[in-house]
Amino acid sequence: MPASNNAPIIPLKEFDHEMETTRKMLERVPDDQPHFKPHERSMEFGYLTFLVAAIPGWIDQTLRTDAIDLGEGKKPDAITTRDILQMFDKNVHQAREALQTITGDKLNEDWSLKRGDAVLMTLPRGEAARQHLSHLVHHRGQLSVYERLLDVKLPQIYGPSADTPWGSKS
Repeated sequence: MPASNNAPIIPLKEFDHEMETTRKMLERVPDDQPHFKPHERSMEFGYLTFLVAAIPGWIDQTLRTDAIDLGEGKKPDAITTRDILQMFDKNVHQAREALQTITGDKLNEDWSLKRGDAVLMTLPRGEAARQHLSHLVHHRGQLSVYERLLDVKLPQIYGPSADTPWGSKS
């Protein structure tokens, strides 16, 4: 979707809703299950929560830089839910600010995902930022499965959950 005006590539109302819901999911992460995996090929719960908290930062980086290098990222050691929430809140704040300020023709400029010298993909900056939001929603869905398997009460996401019916505060 080419950007032709100064509207954010991700509407701020949509961004805010997705971040509010994601934060509710992250608030429920138990600190004592970082190595839990629902399947041998699944990622560990601790890494999944780190990834979900990091993705808003990708939106910021994508809008402000020409590339993200996956080779520069590290998997964290043990990290608490409190640490995850602090990282998430900081990333959300920076991403929202970038969405408000990086608009227009800047969104059509090329942005690349790299691993060292290898370019894995190149997209217009705005498309890449939009894909990051979809990527976050995908991993938030995984997070809800992990939490359900650990009997964590789930908040409403796009409607009621078995734990939080209509009219309840999540």
